[in-house]
Amino acid sequence: MKRREFIAKGIVSSLAFTIVPRAVLGGNGFLAPSDRINLGFIGVGKQSYTLMNGLNRCKEIASLAACDVDSRKLAAFVAATAKKQTELSKAQTDIKSYHHYRELLERKDIDAVVIATPDHWHAQVAVDAAKAGKDIYCEKPLALTIAEGRAMVDATRKYKRVFQTGSMQRSSYNFRQAAELVLNGYIGKIKEINVSVGEPVKQCDLPSMPAPDYLDWDMWVGPSPYRGYNPILSPPIEDDKWAWWRGYRDFGGGYITDWGAHMFDIVQWALGMDESGPVEFNPPKAANSNSGLSFSYANGVRVNHKQWGVHNAIQFIGEKGKIEVSREFIRSNPENLANLKLTSADRRLYYSENHYQDWVDAIKKRSKPICDVEVGHRTSSVCNAVNIAYELQKDLKWNPQKEQFDNEYANLLRSRPYRAEWDFRKF
Repeated sequence: MKRREFIAKGIVSSLAFTIVPRAVLGGNGFLAPSDRINLGFIGVGKQSYTLMNGLNRCKEIASLAACDVDSRKLAAFVAATAKKQTELSKAQTDIKSYHHYRELLERKDIDAVVIATPDHWHAQVAVDAAKAGKDIYCEKPLALTIAEGRAMVDATRKYKRVFQTGSMQRSSYNFRQAAELVLNGYIGKIKEINVSVGEPVKQCDLPSMPAPDYLDWDMWVGPSPYRGYNPILSPPIEDDKWAWWRGYRDFGGGYITDWGAHMFDIVQWALGMDESGPVEFNPPKAANSNSGLSFSYANGVRVNHKQWGVHNAIQFIGEKGKIEVSREFIRSNPENLANLKLTSADRRLYYSENHYQDWVDAIKKRSKPICDVEVGHRTSSVCNAVNIAYELQKDLKWNPQKEQFDNEYANLLRSRPYRAEWDFRKF
């Protein structure tokens, strides 16, 4: 054996006998590195703080990295994350900043990523993360298009990743209770469902302005067709409003996907449609309508997109009663139904009271979390199909198994053009 090889082997051998668990070095309260889930955050706008605070309360989590194309937002998020981990008495970690998310994905010590980018980036980042062997938490709506959502499912399955969609209403009492009451027939056969969320997506008509020097605007646009900067799309850090890229085609899907991804998701759950979806979409006949569309399932249940009296809420109407639910309330007619305790004979839905811990537990067990990628895809497909029907102003039939419309142009709108550098289909 050469002298250099002998020395190297000796160093490796000595390390094998001197490494001790973190719990021994740090005392109680520290997890061994093998038990810790190291996170990287991709996209650190306003929503990322809610995710970071919630996830860091999970004892298994350590945040190691963050990425954004806005250098000021990135610096603020890294500082806030370090502060939060100190407040929670977590082991101190060096939180490294990245401009390009693929640099973050190259790190072998990152176990999982949190994707909180604008919607037009979800598919590309998620597919790349799955290829890199990372488990994934991705904000809702899952995908900007139907084709992107299916690719996210396929990549997750191919690389055996654990994927939680950020439809956190499934981990709250009001919505689980409402869904279980509906599922078990406590208000009889469902006649119709009214969902009050805002308007569909529209074409971006904002004027272009010079991009600030702290923002890589070309990278922000990413795979979407290029257009100029406007602060409504990507507000500066001192502007605390929700960025309204959500409202414009190529970046978001309007309130139909922003809040519809929450409310239509509960409809899917309550009707037992997590592996399927509606079969027909019927938009209103009046031009430029922003509400009034309905869609129906094979069992005849019709869902109406309409303002029925409470914003961002659902009204289930059955032959024997009514259940209304939002984040603030659950109420019923008859009144005693709302908080009825279900029996052992009733069908029960997946139970979670903490959306973040549920994902962590699923990672540890290598199981599907409460809002697995297929669930998120099925919900975002409903939202995307609603937007397509509003745009075309045509009745559309939908095959949820083949994920195809009966209309050639509608089928083209299941996907969208990507700039040449990007391709979410390559995995």
